Amino acid sequence: MHPAAECLAGSLATCAACLFTNPLETIKTRMQLQGELQSRGTYKIYYKNVFHAFYTIAKVDGILALQSGLVPALCYQFVMNGIRLGSYQIMVNAKLTEDREGKISYLRCMAAGALSGCTGAAVCSPIFMIKTQLQSKSSSAIAVGTQHDITNLSSGIISIYREHGVRGLWRGASASMVRVTVGSATQLSAFSKSKDFYSRNNLFEPGGFMLSVSASMTASVFVVLAMTPFDVISTRLYNQNVNSSGIGLKYTNFFDVFVKVFAKEGFLGFYKGTFAHYFRLGPHTVIGLVLWDSIRKYFG
Repeated sequence: MHPAAECLAGSLATCAACLFTNPLETIKTRMQLQGELQSRGTYKIYYKNVFHAFYTIAKVDGILALQSGLVPALCYQFVMNGIRLGSYQIMVNAKLTEDREGKISYLRCMAAGALSGCTGAAVCSPIFMIKTQLQSKSSSAIAVGTQHDITNLSSGIISIYREHGVRGLWRGASASMVRVTVGSATQLSAFSKSKDFYSRNNLFEPGGFMLSVSASMTASVFVVLAMTPFDVISTRLYNQNVNSSGIGLKYTNFFDVFVKVFAKEGFLGFYKGTFAHYFRLGPHTVIGLVLWDSIRKYFG
């Protein structure tokens, strides 16, 4: 496939997945902000679990609130995963993910996935920040984290640019880049290696639908375990309030978040919203990667 077509295939596949999984992204974001920098047992729990959060948000904020941040989420998926999946497949097509014997190399896949993911995250960081702030916004009765006075993607970008310039739009980008670098490296390497393993051992028909499904399900487990701590850090950095100079009022950088969360919330603080993250990222990974594989086969 043409490089542009590779990027478009990744964009379309992940946007389709996003339509189904965005409500879980909203839930995950709020659960990650719940009890921010507070010790366990010292704060009110608005969201007990994924199902309770779904019910609470729908009841208090309305059912449409579960699709908060959908527009920036779709924009993020379209651009970021177009870059990420497209550039990764270009490297696969160039056989950069294979060893000297022509076999899929796990380390090469990880390196290719990390590079493609880091590039996509760097470009799309402002969109992800607005998405996070819109998804955390709620009625005062169930509000968690900083509440931002923005209503949509364009108003958010304009507001931040006017107050803090271009630098303000890329606030927290370093955390997002680490988040997607780890997630992309894990997801794409696990997907490629699992697909190769299942195919070589004749567990599923080579090139078949179930081969893509099983490989993507395997990848989803690994990516959630690896990515969740960095996802929490990224959410905290993006959603915090800032002073007139654009400096965060709670955290100064990636490492500052790590130290403060560990000190106040303990190790489990990095895994807040894990089940919500899996319920969101699991289906998103499966739907996105299976569609990506299918689109590439159809147009390839």
